[in-house]
Amino acid sequence: MEATAVQREYEAAKDVENFIPNAPNSLEEAGLSESHVEQLVLKNLYFRGEVVGRDVAKALGLRFSVIEPIVDFLRRGRLVDIKRSSGYGTVSSSLVLSDEGRVRSKEYLESNQLLGPAPVPLNQYVNAVRQQRIKTGWATQPRLRDALKDMVISDDYLSKVGPAMNSFRSMLIYGKPGNGKTYLAQQLVHLEADAIYIPYVVEAEGQFIKVYDSLYHTKVAEEPSVRQLTEEPAFDQRWAKCKRPFMTTGGELTLDMLDLMYVPSAKIYDAPYQMKANNGIYLIDDFGRQQITPAELLNRWIYPLDGAVDYLRFRTGTKIQVPFECFLIFSSNLNPNDLGDEAFLRRLEYKLFMRNPPTNEFIEIFRNYCRDISLECNDDLIEYTVQKHYSDSGRKFRRCHPRDVLRIALDLMNFKNLPHALTKELIDEAYELKFVTEHYSDE
Repeated sequence: MEATAVQREYEAAKDVENFIPNAPNSLEEAGLSESHVEQLVLKNLYFRGEVVGRDVAKALGLRFSVIEPIVDFLRRGRLVDIKRSSGYGTVSSSLVLSDEGRVRSKEYLESNQLLGPAPVPLNQYVNAVRQQRIKTGWATQPRLRDALKDMVISDDYLSKVGPAMNSFRSMLIYGKPGNGKTYLAQQLVHLEADAIYIPYVVEAEGQFIKVYDSLYHTKVAEEPSVRQLTEEPAFDQRWAKCKRPFMTTGGELTLDMLDLMYVPSAKIYDAPYQMKANNGIYLIDDFGRQQITPAELLNRWIYPLDGAVDYLRFRTGTKIQVPFECFLIFSSNLNPNDLGDEAFLRRLEYKLFMRNPPTNEFIEIFRNYCRDISLECNDDLIEYTVQKHYSDSGRKFRRCHPRDVLRIALDLMNFKNLPHALTKELIDEAYELKFVTEHYSDE
């Protein structure tokens, strides 16, 4: 089979260990056309009014030397005027639009309202994702134990999670509700990992795709360096240095959310969730309860899961290839055999059963939560709880029960103005309020 363009980019980048997007010295290095930069300069001046040359460049995420020929061209064309100068050239001059420049800017805004950092071409984005892939062996046992330090989990189960994380492909966590499937997945965000660079905007086929999203991407603050103090950028400012992303969607997920989403007001596209999650983790919570069937969801990702390449469609019908390098975690309360056939399940690399906690783990979870909320809890009280509300009643342990029951106990203390201390009576009343009575009548 002939290699795709994205796969060829991957091959070309395989020998590069660390990725840092160096600030470009020319439009050619930036992968930008003169037309794109001209439009961005005019649109930024249109909205910001009078702006110093260096600040125009900063808004575009470029060195002023890169955009200076464009600014000079706009001046000669009488689209931009210099309102005042401090005598150090255009870089320190205040720039404003002429009347003709305002007319031209409005025309460009009819096409799209892209502002801020200039776009990164698709091929550079592909190269960056490939170079920032998680390295084999990154999830060591000490790192994983540290990430899950707030969770009571056995070494045996830890040894199952570790290989799945190192594969960085896909994983299904299944089991009864309340046993910490979602919590386990969310704690994986604490795994120590190097930061990555995410472009604000990607340009493909003449269209613009917004990738950086402040809701899901957390920027990494850097210590000021000599270069930064001299205003020399440490890296290409069209990129944001961020923690590896962790994204979650649940029952609200639809197929439309997994493709390019056109934003009519700005006339640009928003990247789908899996693209924003590249080089990070994407959790599909409550798998099987989406507005689409599990088969439809996995069929959408059959090729991406196998080939690490996704195909996205513009509203014009044009398709582009983008990397698919996020670690997919599916969390479900349903029986995996009810989610799909053998071929379906085969494509989910790892299947981890989140069992009910044994007695010793339940007791440890109970003690830990008591400690977290500053409640004393002696062994006799825990033994009473286990015996009456589980052994005698036949109720199954769930990892969420201590948290849920003890919260109710606190609410009872506050309402009744009781001492901040657990009693058998409080525990009994909390369990009665937490769980549905199994035997009841209409009388």
